[in-house]
Amino acid sequence: MTALSPAIDRKTRDSFARQALMTTFGATIADLAPGACTLSAPILPIARQQHGVGHAGLTFALGDTAAGYAALTLMAEEAEVMTVEMKINLLAPAQGDRLIAEGRVIRPGRRISVVTAEVFAEAAGDRALVAILQGTMVPVTARSRT
Repeated sequence: MTALSPAIDRKTRDSFARQALMTTFGATIADLAPGACTLSAPILPIARQQHGVGHAGLTFALGDTAAGYAALTLMAEEAEVMTVEMKINLLAPAQGDRLIAEGRVIRPGRRISVVTAEVFAEAAGDRALVAILQGTMVPVTARSRT
Protein backbone atom coordinates (compact mmCIF):
# COMPACT_ATOMS: atom_id res chain seq x y z
CA MET A 1 0.00 0.00 0.00
CA THR A 2 1.20 3.50 -0.81
CA ALA A 3 2.11 5.68 2.15
CA LEU A 4 0.75 9.18 2.62
CA SER A 5 3.05 12.01 1.73
CA PRO A 6 4.37 13.78 4.83
CA ALA A 7 2.49 16.96 3.81
CA ILE A 8 -0.90 15.20 3.48
CA ASP A 9 -0.32 13.25 6.70
CA ARG A 10 0.50 16.45 8.60
CA LYS A 11 -2.40 18.38 7.05
CA THR A 12 -4.87 15.62 7.94
CA ARG A 13 -3.64 15.24 11.51
CA ASP A 14 -3.57 19.02 12.04
CA SER A 15 -7.14 19.30 10.75
CA PHE A 16 -8.28 16.48 13.03
CA ALA A 17 -6.64 18.20 16.01
CA ARG A 18 -8.92 21.22 15.40
CA GLN A 19 -12.05 19.06 15.76
CA ALA A 20 -13.43 20.21 19.13
CA LEU A 21 -16.13 17.52 19.16
CA MET A 22 -13.59 14.75 18.58
CA THR A 23 -11.44 16.19 21.39
CA THR A 24 -14.48 16.22 23.70
CA PHE A 25 -15.15 12.57 22.86
CA GLY A 26 -11.47 11.61 23.38
CA ALA A 27 -11.16 10.40 19.78
CA THR A 28 -7.79 9.67 18.25
CA ILE A 29 -6.49 8.68 14.83
CA ALA A 30 -5.56 5.00 15.04
CA ASP A 31 -4.51 4.61 11.40
CA LEU A 32 -4.21 6.83 8.36
CA ALA A 33 -3.48 5.78 4.77
CA PRO A 34 -4.42 6.98 1.29
CA GLY A 35 -8.21 6.75 1.11
CA ALA A 36 -8.57 5.29 4.60
CA CYS A 37 -8.83 6.54 8.18
CA THR A 38 -9.48 4.63 11.39
CA LEU A 39 -10.56 6.50 14.51
CA SER A 40 -10.99 5.26 18.06
CA ALA A 41 -12.95 6.81 20.93
CA PRO A 42 -13.84 5.61 24.39
CA ILE A 43 -17.55 5.47 25.17
CA LEU A 44 -17.43 8.11 27.91
CA PRO A 45 -20.31 8.78 30.32
CA ILE A 46 -21.07 12.03 28.44
CA ALA A 47 -21.68 10.02 25.25
CA ARG A 48 -23.99 7.34 26.66
CA GLN A 49 -27.73 7.35 26.17
CA GLN A 50 -30.38 6.43 28.74
CA HIS A 51 -29.79 2.66 28.34
CA GLY A 52 -26.09 3.01 29.13
CA VAL A 53 -24.81 2.29 25.63
CA GLY A 54 -23.02 4.67 23.27
CA HIS A 55 -25.32 7.33 21.86
CA ALA A 56 -26.06 7.25 18.14
CA GLY A 57 -24.69 10.81 17.99
CA LEU A 58 -21.25 9.51 18.99
CA THR A 59 -21.51 6.67 16.49
CA PHE A 60 -22.50 9.04 13.69
CA ALA A 61 -19.89 11.68 14.54
CA LEU A 62 -17.08 9.14 14.65
CA GLY A 63 -18.12 7.41 11.40
CA ASP A 64 -18.66 10.70 9.56
CA THR A 65 -15.28 12.01 10.70
CA ALA A 66 -13.42 8.81 9.76
CA ALA A 67 -15.00 8.86 6.30
CA GLY A 68 -14.24 12.57 5.88
CA TYR A 69 -10.60 12.22 6.77
CA ALA A 70 -10.30 9.20 4.48
CA ALA A 71 -11.48 11.52 1.68
CA LEU A 72 -9.14 14.32 2.75
CA THR A 73 -6.11 12.06 2.30
CA LEU A 74 -6.87 11.95 -1.45
CA MET A 75 -7.63 15.65 -1.92
CA ALA A 76 -5.28 18.40 -3.05
CA GLU A 77 -2.90 19.71 -0.42
CA GLU A 78 -4.68 23.09 -0.24
CA ALA A 79 -8.15 21.52 0.24
CA GLU A 80 -10.12 20.84 3.39
CA VAL A 81 -13.14 18.54 3.51
CA MET A 82 -16.84 18.91 4.32
CA THR A 83 -19.73 16.47 4.38
CA VAL A 84 -22.45 17.07 1.79
CA GLU A 85 -24.67 14.22 2.94
CA MET A 86 -24.36 11.14 5.12
CA LYS A 87 -26.65 8.18 5.75
CA ILE A 88 -26.36 5.85 8.72
CA ASN A 89 -27.76 2.42 9.43
CA LEU A 90 -27.65 1.57 13.12
CA LEU A 91 -27.31 -2.21 13.33
CA ALA A 92 -26.86 -2.88 17.05
CA PRO A 93 -26.50 -1.00 20.35
CA ALA A 94 -23.02 0.42 20.89
CA GLN A 95 -22.21 -1.71 23.93
CA GLY A 96 -18.62 -1.73 25.05
CA ASP A 97 -15.69 0.33 26.15
CA ARG A 98 -14.87 2.09 22.91
CA LEU A 99 -15.89 2.64 19.31
CA ILE A 100 -13.68 2.07 16.29
CA ALA A 101 -14.65 3.78 13.02
CA GLU A 102 -13.04 2.63 9.79
CA GLY A 103 -13.60 5.15 7.01
CA ARG A 104 -12.67 4.62 3.38
CA VAL A 105 -13.18 6.21 0.01
CA ILE A 106 -15.33 4.26 -2.42
CA ARG A 107 -14.90 6.65 -5.33
CA PRO A 108 -12.64 9.70 -5.21
CA GLY A 109 -13.40 12.65 -7.41
CA ARG A 110 -12.27 16.17 -8.16
CA ARG A 111 -15.60 17.68 -7.00
CA ILE A 112 -17.18 14.93 -4.87
CA SER A 113 -15.99 11.76 -3.20
CA VAL A 114 -18.25 8.87 -2.19
CA VAL A 115 -17.24 7.46 1.18
CA THR A 116 -18.26 4.80 3.66
CA ALA A 117 -17.53 3.91 7.25
CA GLU A 118 -18.09 0.96 9.50
CA VAL A 119 -18.33 1.56 13.23
CA PHE A 120 -17.57 -1.20 15.71
CA ALA A 121 -18.11 -1.36 19.47
CA GLU A 122 -15.29 -3.05 21.30
CA ALA A 123 -15.65 -4.83 24.65
CA ALA A 124 -12.96 -7.03 26.23
CA GLY A 125 -11.15 -7.25 22.87
CA ASP A 126 -14.23 -8.40 20.94
CA ARG A 127 -15.68 -6.20 18.20
CA ALA A 128 -19.27 -5.96 17.05
CA LEU A 129 -20.42 -4.00 13.98
CA VAL A 130 -22.89 -1.39 15.23
CA ALA A 131 -23.31 0.94 12.23
CA ILE A 132 -22.53 1.53 8.59
CA LEU A 133 -22.48 4.94 6.96
CA GLN A 134 -22.35 6.10 3.36
CA GLY A 135 -22.03 9.63 2.16
CA THR A 136 -20.54 12.29 -0.03
CA MET A 137 -17.64 14.64 0.74
CA VAL A 138 -16.50 17.76 -1.08
CA PRO A 139 -13.22 19.62 -1.05
CA VAL A 140 -13.40 23.19 0.23
CA THR A 141 -10.96 26.04 0.47
CA ALA A 142 -10.95 29.03 2.80
CA ARG A 143 -12.59 31.06 0.02
CA SER A 144 -15.37 28.51 -0.62
CA ARG A 145 -16.29 28.28 3.10
CA THR A 146 -17.31 31.94 3.30
